[in-house]
Amino acid sequence: MSAETEFHFTPKASRLANGGGSLAGMSLQPDNFARKSPLATAHGKLRAAILATGAMLLLAVAIGFVGFLAQLRGAETEPANRADGIVVLTGGSSRVSDAMELLAGGYGKRLLISGVHPTSAASDISRSLSDNQSLLRCCVDLDRSAINTRSNAAETRRWARERGFKSLIVVTSNYHMPRAIVELSHAMPDVRLIPFAVVGEKWRDESWWASSATVRLLLSEYVKYVAAEVRVHLADAGFDLMPEIADQQSGSPHRPATAQAN
Repeated sequence: MSAETEFHFTPKASRLANGGGSLAGMSLQPDNFARKSPLATAHGKLRAAILATGAMLLLAVAIGFVGFLAQLRGAETEPANRADGIVVLTGGSSRVSDAMELLAGGYGKRLLISGVHPTSAASDISRSLSDNQSLLRCCVDLDRSAINTRSNAAETRRWARERGFKSLIVVTSNYHMPRAIVELSHAMPDVRLIPFAVVGEKWRDESWWASSATVRLLLSEYVKYVAAEVRVHLADAGFDLMPEIADQQSGSPHRPATAQAN
C-alpha cells in the first residue's frame, strides 16, 4: 500500500445522522396519522346514523304525502247512497251550497252546517241561498260552537245522537276530507260516513303543483292530517293526551266561538 493512499473512515454515528441506510432517514409519524382515533371513529358513525335516519324520515314523509294525495278526489261525484243526515263543515267556498243541493235532492233528511260564525244569523245564510228558503226553514240546523275540525266532529256527534241518525253524508273540500273523516270516524264509530268532496274551481283549472299557494295548503293539511291520525291512534290505545273540553265539562252550556277556517 502506497503512502499516497488514504483511507477515510466515517464514524457509525455520523453515517446514521446523514441518513445512509439509517433509521433517521425514515419518515416517522404519530399514530393518529396512521389511523383515526376512537373518538373520531365514533363521531363518524354517529354522523352516518343521523344522515341515514334523516333520509329514511324524508322518504317516509314523501311516501305518506303521496298516499295523502291519492285520497283527494279531482272531481265531484254524487253520493252512491242516501243517508239519514248531511253535515257540511264550513271553511271553504261552495261547501254550503253543494250541501244544500244534496238536501234538495233528497240525499238526507236534515242538514247541519257546522262552524257557523256566531255573529252570522240564519237570515244571512238565507240571503246567500235564496233558492232554498223552504229547506232552510224546515230542515237546516246551525252549529256556532265548532272552531276546528275536531270540534266539528264533536258537535256533529251531538246532533246525530239527538236525532238518532246512523248515517251521514259529509261535505267538505277535497283536501280537507281525509282529516275530517279521521276526526268524525273517531267521534262516531257507530255512524256510517259517506264522503262528498267539494272540488274548487282553482283546483279544477290548474294542477296543484303549478300553484305555490296550493302546494303550501296541501303540505299544511298533510301535517294536520298526520297529527290527527297520531292523536286518534294514541287515544284508541288509551293515551288521550288532548281530551275534549266538552267531555270534561259535560252538562255545561256551550259558549259560541268564532269559527276558524278548516
